[in-house]
Amino acid sequence: MLQMQDNTEFLSNFTSKLPTFLLTGIPGLESAHGWISIPFCCLYATALTGNSMILFIIVTQHSLHEPMYYFLSMLSATDLGLTFSTMSTTLRILWFQANEISLDLCIVQMFFLHGFTCTESGVLVAMAFDRYVAICKPLRYTMILTNSRIIQIGFLVIMRTLLLIIPLLLLLKPVSFCKRNTLSHSYCYYPDVIKLACSDTRANNICGLVDLILTTGLDIPCIVLSYILIIRSVLNIASSEERHKAFSTCVSHIAAVAVFYIPMFSLSLVHRYGRSVPKVVHTMMANVYLLLPPVLNPIIYSVKTKQIRKAILSLLFAK
Repeated sequence: MLQMQDNTEFLSNFTSKLPTFLLTGIPGLESAHGWISIPFCCLYATALTGNSMILFIIVTQHSLHEPMYYFLSMLSATDLGLTFSTMSTTLRILWFQANEISLDLCIVQMFFLHGFTCTESGVLVAMAFDRYVAICKPLRYTMILTNSRIIQIGFLVIMRTLLLIIPLLLLLKPVSFCKRNTLSHSYCYYPDVIKLACSDTRANNICGLVDLILTTGLDIPCIVLSYILIIRSVLNIASSEERHKAFSTCVSHIAAVAVFYIPMFSLSLVHRYGRSVPKVVHTMMANVYLLLPPVLNPIIYSVKTKQIRKAILSLLFAK
């Protein structure tokens, strides 16, 4: 009996229901965090400015009150949320070396981080559907994508996010973690957190797999199917000029899809198979994964979309 009590006390020294996690800055470069924060601040400023500008332009320019730009405004709003969800912990580590975070705050950050990630994936599917209707069914475009239907699509994207993310994070509350856990990133990332658990995580793993299937596993085939139908429709157009014009309307969306999914898959592969990869590679890829879409999406759409480009130039150089 005494031995069992001693074992319980011994285990309690290493596990906790309310652990403190240690976030990681740039491994091996802690002394240079102040200098490293400068490019990070530039990237965050670019993401916040670019997405805010696109949102402002779409809201204020009545000529942009069309389905394509409504979906673009959803993408910009999601990118703003994604930027804010990691900016506080990343800059806190780089500026003040403050890398401790409680489980509750970690769960809150994961709610916003994974929530906005899931939402962005859904918005990209909606934008693929928009391009499909615009190219394959142009005469019915305004009939299919009415304002009420766009609101319904946005509502479905948000509801899917809530229904998938909330149960996943609630299942973390009963899990026991080893004390003083060190995470691989400057923010709380669910696969990074759950692998440090000291108790049974089968329910968490099953829920995580279901979420993955119902987001990435569902969204990517939908996007691919949309473009298969788009390509088939465009190839039936006789004029090469019209084909080029039709394809050019999809370039921005294809770039946004690549910018979002390629870093995500790269980070997942590194987490799963890259145990021998240096920690600094994990950290840099994790930051690229979340910073790249919010930084590049406004640039992509500003450069490749004539109406957005003209509106930005008129806003910047208006007398």
